[in-house]
Amino acid sequence: MAQLEGYYFSAALSCTFLVSCLLFSAFSRALREPYMDEIFHLPQAQRYCEGHFSLSQWDPMITTLPGLYLVSVGVVKPAIWIFGWSEHVVCSIGVLRFVNLLFSVGNFYLLYLLFRKVQPRNKAASSIQRVLSTLTLAVFPTLYFFNFLYYTEAGSMFFTLFAYLMCLYGNHKTSAFLGFCGFMFRQTNIIWAVFCAGNVIAQKLTEAWKTELQKKEDRLPPIKGPFPEFRKILQFLLAYSMSFKNLSMLFHLTWPYIVLGFLFCAFVVVNGGIVIGDRSSHEACLHFPQLFYFFSFTLFFSFPHLLSPSKIKTFLSLVWKRRILFFVVTLVSVFLVWKFTYAHKYLLADNRHYTFYVWKRVFQRYETVKYLLVPAYIFAGWSIADSLKSKSIFWNLMFFICLFIVIVPQKLLEFRYFILPYVIYRLNIPLPPTSRLICELSCYAVVNFITFFIFLNKTFQWPNSQDIQRFMW
Repeated sequence: MAQLEGYYFSAALSCTFLVSCLLFSAFSRALREPYMDEIFHLPQAQRYCEGHFSLSQWDPMITTLPGLYLVSVGVVKPAIWIFGWSEHVVCSIGVLRFVNLLFSVGNFYLLYLLFRKVQPRNKAASSIQRVLSTLTLAVFPTLYFFNFLYYTEAGSMFFTLFAYLMCLYGNHKTSAFLGFCGFMFRQTNIIWAVFCAGNVIAQKLTEAWKTELQKKEDRLPPIKGPFPEFRKILQFLLAYSMSFKNLSMLFHLTWPYIVLGFLFCAFVVVNGGIVIGDRSSHEACLHFPQLFYFFSFTLFFSFPHLLSPSKIKTFLSLVWKRRILFFVVTLVSVFLVWKFTYAHKYLLADNRHYTFYVWKRVFQRYETVKYLLVPAYIFAGWSIADSLKSKSIFWNLMFFICLFIVIVPQKLLEFRYFILPYVIYRLNIPLPPTSRLICELSCYAVVNFITFFIFLNKTFQWPNSQDIQRFMW
């Protein structure tokens, strides 16, 4: 079975790369000039490729650090000596875009390795399930689309997944270094380096908690009142954190991430904020409904695993049993939607993104729609949490804290921001049955086909511009 799994993986990777190359060729023929954010990224990479690294050559509209451009130069420059290509060729738009296609191959392999590490290998059927899960995530529509443009998504995903893999194998120095590389692609990736540290802490807390539960004489006094389990866990955390031995052990394991955290804080102080370049369009705020949008996004793309009649029945039964709790959650959610919903100027003005039409046709059509969707948000959030119940409570705590920090401060609703947390979530749910994986993969293939067809063929123009515009994520 292990040998067959190797064949399955090789076939899936080869076929995916072949299809990607064909799509890349179609993209290259259709887009001979930079498109969207490429008008900032590509010229900056070409300046680096020509050896112009001074700050005076930096485009002030770019808000991310130069990780993408530095890696691109490191990849394409050797082609001058190896193949004898001219500098004009190796620094061309097509070659620079191809760097992201190479990252996509690396992401495919990393996803497979992560599934092998995260998911238990105790069933014969899990081999095909792991390969199918890898293939499905590799062609996840919002991630797969940006493999063909010169954006930071593919490289950001590569280094973050690599850091997570090294963390799971206990190579924390390497993980922290890779986390730094991910930070150089996008500043918010520092949170996923924190997640790696949190993964280590959650593992140690889980081990200590299991030991505590296995003791015949529980040292913790019996707790009465509402939410006794929550209060018991809170008391355990307080007792655990008061032990110098426990804290020193955690520090010894996580010090590379702590050093990385201090470097990040130094960067924020020196830079005067987390964003470089154009800060006016990337102001942080408490945009709590972003969590609800992420829950909906996840429910939509993972519906074969999260949406079923039995799930809905279980949820409704739970709501009835704990109706006071859910009533309070609903009131709080309505309040957050009421007071903390923001519409970024890009969301309202740029009709090239799908989010523009989601906002216009769903949220702007009727004022009450955003409140009527609250029960769906709650169901989606519960369904996501329920699918992660195989993970420890401490792992869930770390994940949702990191998700909150990454998502909530973003004022702009853009599906690209949901890619990394979605992939980490999807990696950690139990391996679904093969039938559900095939359903998920088929849906992703259909969505990708429609997305690429619309992008390449359904072009339009703005009234005051001669440039060709295209619809995209």
